[in-house]
Amino acid sequence: MDTGTHIVMGFALGGLATIDPVVAAEPATKYAVMAAALIGSQAPDIDTILKLRNNAVYIRNHRGATHSIPAVILWPLLIAGALFLIFPDANVLHLWLWSQIAVFFHVFVDIFNAYGTQALRPFSSRWVALGIINTFDWFIFVMHVIGLLLWWLAGFDPAFTFIAVYAVLFIYYVLRFQMQAAIRQSVRRLIPDAEEIIIAPTIRFNQWRIAVKSPDYFYVARGYRRSVTILDKYKRVPVPETILFNAAKKDKNLAAFLHFSPVYRWEMAEYNDCYEVKFIDLRYRSKNYYPFVAVVQLDLNYNIIGSYTGWIFSEEKLRKKLTFLPGD
Repeated sequence: MDTGTHIVMGFALGGLATIDPVVAAEPATKYAVMAAALIGSQAPDIDTILKLRNNAVYIRNHRGATHSIPAVILWPLLIAGALFLIFPDANVLHLWLWSQIAVFFHVFVDIFNAYGTQALRPFSSRWVALGIINTFDWFIFVMHVIGLLLWWLAGFDPAFTFIAVYAVLFIYYVLRFQMQAAIRQSVRRLIPDAEEIIIAPTIRFNQWRIAVKSPDYFYVARGYRRSVTILDKYKRVPVPETILFNAAKKDKNLAAFLHFSPVYRWEMAEYNDCYEVKFIDLRYRSKNYYPFVAVVQLDLNYNIIGSYTGWIFSEEKLRKKLTFLPGD
């Protein structure tokens, strides 16, 4: 989920924690647990700072080690230990318990996004991504805000308020699973030989992004309610095992793209003084454009001279990102 949603979830868990008699009865424990809920709801996303290095490092590692099983165990110990130094009168066992719940809840809700997490590490590096909830879901965010307003402004009991909020959200998640299943059935009727169907939500409640692998083609489609419309169709062409492409694959930006993107097509262009290899992720079509790309430029001796991986919404901006421009 996005940072804003994780923040309101942290406040909500702090309120929900008052259902614990120890938290409700001891002021020091209550304040410590509220801080733990807020910190724990954000801690796994500390890997966002990797953006400061470059997109390749961020793409390879975001929601990886910091969302793994060891991290889910370690974060609460660190959070509870640090807060116990600040709140020495707090009940350390209950402080740890709610720190654990906050961290686990963060990783758990991320699983329902299309991006997913590597939550099963170190046992498996597979990305767990159920793809039913957009990174920002307005309904989930608004439900939390309503709960917080009822608590802070109207004086409602926070524990029972958020029990009600999460009961509603449970039903919402079930509905989203049913909606996605209906779209999947429509895709199978439209493309009977589909080998893999990737369905991702959008910020619009009834609209879905769809990418499909069949034995011979990639399909890009849009789902709306129960209907599916094919937008683009590309012949599946394996990446050539040539000197050019093998050299390009050594680039860290392209390697990060290939690690992250399960459905893509490629292009190659030859200029007077360089080659350019471009890989295009087919999952993120937006306004007739595919914004998530990896581009590698190589000189005529197949040495890498420029590359970029990330989100670009125009060819002009892509050129500005590259460190080498053909003809310069």
